[in-house]
Amino acid sequence: MDKVAYIDNVPYQITRGETILEFVRRNRGRELIPTLCQADNLENYGSCRICSVEVALKENGTSRVMASCHSSVTEGQYIYPSTEKIKKLRKNIIELVLTDYPADKIHPGPGKLPTEFQLTLSSIGIPEVRYPVVNNHSDIAPDRSHPYIWSDMAECISCYRCVRACDELQSEHVLGVLGRGMNSRIIKGYNESFIDSPCVSCGACVQTCPTNAISDRYGTKTIKADEVIRTTCTYCGVGCNLEVKIKDGVVRGIQSPVDAEVNRGHTCLKGRFSFEFYNHPDRLRSPLIRKNGKLEEVSWDEAYTYAASRFREIKDKYGPDALAGISSSRCTNEENYLMQKFFRIVIGTNNIDGCARVCHAPTAMGMQWAYGTGAATNSINDLYKTGCILLIGSNPTSAHPVTGARIRSVAQQGIPLIVIDPLRIDLARFAKYHLQNRPGTNVAVLNMFAYYILDEGLIDLKFIESRTDGWDKFEKYLHNLDITELENICGVERELVRAAAIEYASAPTAMEFHGLGVTEHWQGTKSITLISNIAMMTGNIGKKGSGVNPLRGQNNVQGAADMGVQPHQGAGYLDVKDPENIALYTDFYGKEHPSKVGYRIPEMFAASQRGDLKALWVMGEDLLQTDPNTCHVKDALEGLEFLVVQELFMTDTARIADVVLPASSFFEKEGTFTNGERRIQKVQKVVEPLSGTKPDGQIVVDMMNMMGHPQKGYSAKIILEEITGIVPFYKGVKWDELGKNGKQWPVMEDGSDTKILHTDTFKHGKGIFHTWDFEESPEIIANSSKYPYILTTGRLLEHYNSGTMTRRTPNKELVTEDILFIHPHDAEIKGISTDDFVIIFSARGQINMKARITDIVKPGVIYTTFHFPEASINYLTSNIGDEYTLTPEFKVVAVDFKKSFYGLLKKAECGADPERTRL
Repeated sequence: MDKVAYIDNVPYQITRGETILEFVRRNRGRELIPTLCQADNLENYGSCRICSVEVALKENGTSRVMASCHSSVTEGQYIYPSTEKIKKLRKNIIELVLTDYPADKIHPGPGKLPTEFQLTLSSIGIPEVRYPVVNNHSDIAPDRSHPYIWSDMAECISCYRCVRACDELQSEHVLGVLGRGMNSRIIKGYNESFIDSPCVSCGACVQTCPTNAISDRYGTKTIKADEVIRTTCTYCGVGCNLEVKIKDGVVRGIQSPVDAEVNRGHTCLKGRFSFEFYNHPDRLRSPLIRKNGKLEEVSWDEAYTYAASRFREIKDKYGPDALAGISSSRCTNEENYLMQKFFRIVIGTNNIDGCARVCHAPTAMGMQWAYGTGAATNSINDLYKTGCILLIGSNPTSAHPVTGARIRSVAQQGIPLIVIDPLRIDLARFAKYHLQNRPGTNVAVLNMFAYYILDEGLIDLKFIESRTDGWDKFEKYLHNLDITELENICGVERELVRAAAIEYASAPTAMEFHGLGVTEHWQGTKSITLISNIAMMTGNIGKKGSGVNPLRGQNNVQGAADMGVQPHQGAGYLDVKDPENIALYTDFYGKEHPSKVGYRIPEMFAASQRGDLKALWVMGEDLLQTDPNTCHVKDALEGLEFLVVQELFMTDTARIADVVLPASSFFEKEGTFTNGERRIQKVQKVVEPLSGTKPDGQIVVDMMNMMGHPQKGYSAKIILEEITGIVPFYKGVKWDELGKNGKQWPVMEDGSDTKILHTDTFKHGKGIFHTWDFEESPEIIANSSKYPYILTTGRLLEHYNSGTMTRRTPNKELVTEDILFIHPHDAEIKGISTDDFVIIFSARGQINMKARITDIVKPGVIYTTFHFPEASINYLTSNIGDEYTLTPEFKVVAVDFKKSFYGLLKKAECGADPERTRL
């Protein structure tokens, strides 16, 4: 029999684990019990007592007053939420609060929505204040030092939600309480301004504050929006849900929905605040064609006609393989699907690739070799079920901030964290073990890690015997390893590796995450298979709190690959060399599908330099900023007969194009993104496209029709229906059924989705162990004698990739330039101090930037980020890539450096510095 409790003597079924507040809200709505200190995405606190109710054990029996937010509902309780006694209590609490609250803030300002506190005042009633006025907060000056987050503590009601949001959601502990009782007040850092504090600008405190004590520059909480539309963030692979407030057809503010499974009412500063790029004056607003050497504005019809005619001419003269396309992980699944379809079915070539090539192609290939599927095995929420976290080559607090905050929170609660990274990243502060290896030596340290798991007898033999192949060879290989040699190669003491391996393998469940610090290497794919080995040999696959989980670089890296944006696999990862797959594609499209493997991006550049590739269409990627060896890329692009670039802004790549097509941002389109945990989520149009621009998908559809292939007009629903007909693991996806939180593929025909992969079997039956020796990068072998330092690269929290979008927001006030991080030992040798300018040399070129002296790197290693074109890091990087996928080796660049006396007057250059011999 169902257990029940009663609300005003009416029985309702109870749910295990519910609080009284949750029980009442579920059955009678949110209005019946007001709250102040309670927030749905924070732990219940019970300090304000506004949520108090009367509870009896029988109908109208003797009752007691209880705080409903942190009192569990139990069978047979009689709950009375709004008795006269409770109303009087709430009014008295409000009266006390108002003794230290400005009288002119009790009511909403003109044209503004009421704050949560003002709504509570309205529901309870505004009492006459009989107590002495305290004005404890009135002497605190308003703080507008930060470009986004402002405070006026005169409105603080001491609910401490901001402090708890900073602690629980972001785990930064920036906000605190100074003083006691009525003299307590909220402080930032060591009682400083927001801008001087360690605040990471996530805005969790802004959203949760029930007054305007903490607000943002947009006044987001109190905007009277015409519409609030839910969509998915465009910045990284976390896939945060956003609620976008629209007024007069313009984006006015963004908040995070509390019911989002991905981000639970949280997001980073990019998702919450960095939206002003979308209608920035620099946005492209007209198609452009190069005439007499200059780009000139033209109509869409002229641009389409000219582009289509040039594509036809080149195809007719040189054949379809003389054309190629580069699609974008910033675009939707539907747009990526259409782009690969254009080249395969309209042009007739597999020369299609995407920016996933420069990040996670080794993940896809390595995990396909090991498991049959190149995607994350588990959901991010499994962090709360794991017994150990292994983080390799990723700095998620900067690159995947919401996931990074979750990892930090779990680690702070005592779950062991192991970090393998050449940098002392932020999360290394909370790690039980940090294996700070030399860049490029992941294979060496992972082999050591696996060796010690075996040596300590911590393998899961039952899992190995029943679900894997290749173990005997791998076991024999591990036994024969020279640990001393590997220790010297990677620079990590063997006993530290042993302790970390024991920690991982002894945990009841262990969850691995990795990023570009694994994939962007000469041995990237090999490292992925070794990570897969480690999960299999310990049985950490196919169950909660475990698995191998790539942290995808851009918002739709997973989806772009799913859609077939790679030259060797079509939509759904079907091999384009397999005759059965070609027959399937040909039947589906009604037109012959090409069977020759196409060019990957680096091969496109080489083909252009050979004269084999004549035309290239680039959608949403600035190749001259994001791809390695800029001088080589520029030479390749300039060697093309015809270059089309589709972009939001006039990028360096767009500047050399023959045709520029102005695209719409994610705010101005609809479709789906697939995040790093395989979650397919809606992207909903929140504003109309800027005048003169079109969504990328509409542009591709228009070009398909212009080229004679009939394609239905761009609609997310229509294109998604087509996708589900050819991508088997999207088969059950329907636009109208994705709901608020999307679905994780594979999605079955009945609409059910999949949280964990490989629970019973792997896609190709059994998991496959792989065995690899460490190999030094060809970059180091060829150049280390002349360039003895290793440059490695990464991201900043405040900016996104080449900074095209974030540099056009107030983010630029937070971080204004890329910085070179140098160890004190190396800085002393070179005579360099913090803020000195430094020239960095490689075999390809030289750049100039400021230095910061720090021990986050080891001697011999220097580090920088790549967000500002002024730095032009890719003048230094090489053509070396992962030996199987050609993913560029951004993480290992042989360099030297010296103090510069030019400042910013010295720009990036190709070739070595003639003064280099004087180093």
